[in-house]
Amino acid sequence: MKLSLKAVTLTAAIVWGLALFLVGMGNLLWPPYGKEFLEVMSSIYPGYKQQATFGDVIVGTLYAVVDGAIGGFITAWIYNSLAK
Repeated sequence: MKLSLKAVTLTAAIVWGLALFLVGMGNLLWPPYGKEFLEVMSSIYPGYKQQATFGDVIVGTLYAVVDGAIGGFITAWIYNSLAK
């Protein structure tokens, strides 16, 4: 059975983007929430700074969507290559 590259790519992009968005919004509402997670993400994504602003949440979400899409595509591609 093969995985759909498009479906896995979109699913991973949505899940990872939504995860970072929700943690970022949680941090805006309750400042200590997810601080360590957001600090790690700010060390990985260039240009994303873990500050309590809505703009930073959007920048981090965009990075996460792209990162999730790339990770999902690579995962599905490797799975399909090994499933032959």
